[in-house]
Amino acid sequence: MNVTEVKESFAYNAWANRRLFDALGALPAEQYQRDLKSSFGSIHGTVCHIVWAEQLWLTRWLGKPAPGVAQGKDLAGLADARARWDGLEAERVAFLGAFPDARLSDTITIQPTGGGAYAHTFRQMFLHVVDHSSYHRGQVITMLRQLGVKPPSTGMMGFFRERK
Repeated sequence: MNVTEVKESFAYNAWANRRLFDALGALPAEQYQRDLKSSFGSIHGTVCHIVWAEQLWLTRWLGKPAPGVAQGKDLAGLADARARWDGLEAERVAFLGAFPDARLSDTITIQPTGGGAYAHTFRQMFLHVVDHSSYHRGQVITMLRQLGVKPPSTGMMGFFRERK
């Protein structure tokens, strides 16, 4: 894996997140906030988790303090979540724009709030963030289906086909 491939993975991630945000914009607030008994309760809780986790990893890479409020609990609605994500996405694009291939094997030590310390390479962390967001987008897709809503396609092949 090289930085060009990392950027492509994050371009896919951004494309999928935008498609999801666009689809959720048509959802009534009650359905968006309804507790559907998923990992983070509602669609909103899951979206906030995605945004918060992407922000958390970016702050780690930049050597900045973690987000002040865990799990994006300070995000009142979809517009707040999207605004935060748009900002962090722009910051991540700038970060990756200056990231050299030689640093992909560099490690940093992560200290999760639950304790412990773990050393990960940037390659591992970059793969994890895209995988993590894909996993939780899949949960949102399932919740939309539970509500009888046709979900957007956020699969990677759709991204590649649109980019032709």
